[in-house]
This record gives sequence, structure tokens and C-alpha cells, in this order.
Amino acid sequence: MPVVAGFRFIKNTKLKHMKKVLVPTDFSANSKSGIRYAIHWSTIQKLELVFVHVLHISRPSKWTDAYYEKYSKEEEQNCSIKLKKFITGIYSSMKIKPARHAFEIIQGISADISILNYCSSKPGFDYICISTQGAGKLKRLWGTNTGNLITKSPVPVLAVPGAYRFTGIRRIMYAADLRNYENELNRVVDFALPLKANIEILHFSWPDETATGEKMKETALNKKYKYGLKVHYENNDAVHSLTENIQLQINKRKPSLVIMFTNQERTFYQKLFLSSKAEELSFKTKVPLLVFIKQIK
Repeated sequence: MPVVAGFRFIKNTKLKHMKKVLVPTDFSANSKSGIRYAIHWSTIQKLELVFVHVLHISRPSKWTDAYYEKYSKEEEQNCSIKLKKFITGIYSSMKIKPARHAFEIIQGISADISILNYCSSKPGFDYICISTQGAGKLKRLWGTNTGNLITKSPVPVLAVPGAYRFTGIRRIMYAADLRNYENELNRVVDFALPLKANIEILHFSWPDETATGEKMKETALNKKYKYGLKVHYENNDAVHSLTENIQLQINKRKPSLVIMFTNQERTFYQKLFLSSKAEELSFKTKVPLLVFIKQIK
């Protein structure tokens, strides 16, 4: 097995599959961080990037079906040209030669719902890479496009802060609650392995969790994964929220990327008044955040 940065990497047949990444943009300057991240990522790992824009076309009541269809096609063609020019310009500014990529225009009213429907109708996407920007309290309550994707998308979402500048993907911090960790670690390793990135597991523990943590460390890490994983057990600080504690560790350990698993099976009341920890962190962090669906047994 190859050795990189002192770590032993396990064989993984999944590496033969080229990952497919959906990269949304609204043509804004803020959306460029997600695009740049995806492009940089594709220089490290072979990816198929699909750049997508959601086009909303209002229809006045006086328009006939024929006129609306004609107008809609023209707008879609113009938007497609704009999208290609926008993305080509970013590639050019980064001095990176485009690899495998495609362009898609989706017609819809809401960007997040349109993207979810698109992924549902065209399965095969491994990740969604999208820019995010801090939202005020009102936007957090009703949701943002990135926040809504994090809490609803079956496809893992990689949220990139609007002001982020790519520095590589060398150290990954996996924030774990140690529930169903075997399934989660498989997905974390699958993401990290082709990047040859180090993985650090962060867990905030209570006094009665010590035995569970030690068992995980001995069996899963030393015997099964052979990845040279590092585990950080931090005492749960009741003074701060979980999101604040994670952010403090991010500031301290400075990972290249953070991975979390979110529970999408919450009640309507919980979704309305209790934000997802992953969604909440996406509003605050200055580090890219990759969010998977948590499997509840």
C-alpha cells in the first residue's frame, strides 16, 4: 500500500469511478468561490463538473402558449451562452485548462427546489459544490439556497464560503458523534483517499462516553481502516453551543475542510425552530463544509 504523509492507505475499488459534481451559479461574484473550488478540486482528482444555472422566466397572462414557448427557448439559449462565457472566463483567470465538464440550464422558480428536482431526475451526481454566504436571522429562519440543500438534498453538499480562497485539501476534520461511525467513516475515507488527505476525527464527549470512544479507537481505526487516523476527544463545553465548539476547534486546528453528517428526518417543528447544526455552521464557518446525510438506525 502506498504511504503518503506517514499514512497507510487502504485499497479502494471505488476510485475507478469518476466522481460527478454539480456546480450551481447565479452569475454573481459570490458564486465564484464554489466554482473555483470545484475547478481546483478537479486538478487534484479526476472529476466531471456540471455547471448549472436556474433560469426563472415570468409569463404575463396575455402571452399565448406558442409565444411563451418561443420566448422561453430563446432565453434558455441566451442563458446557455452566458453560462459558458462566465465559466470559461473563470477557467481563464485561474490559468487552468478545462477538463471534463458540461453546462446545464434549468428552468424553475426556486433555485434550491429546481436543483433538487434536477438531481432526482438525473441521478448519478456524487456531490453538489456550491458557494455560501452568511445569512441574517430572517434568512436563516426561512432558509437559503445552500442551507436548504444541506437539509434536504440526498446528494452530499460541499458549501464553500464566499470569501474563501483555495489552499488545497490536505487536512480533513470529521466532526463525529460516534453513532453509526463505521458507515460514516467509509464515506469520509472514500472522499479523502483520492486526495491523499489526512483525516482528523473530532468528538465532543461526555464522561460516560469514554468506553465507547476507546472501543472505536481500537477496533475501527487500528484494525479496519489502517488509514493513520487521528482522533481528538474534547470535553463537551456546555457554555457554548455545539456549533460554537466546533468553530473553536476549526480556529484552533485549521483544517482544509470540515465534514459533518446531518439528520434530515426531523419534524416540521424542529426544522422551523431548530436549525440543523451543519446548516448553522455553514452560515458561520470560513472553511469549506461537506455535509452528508446521517443514516438513522
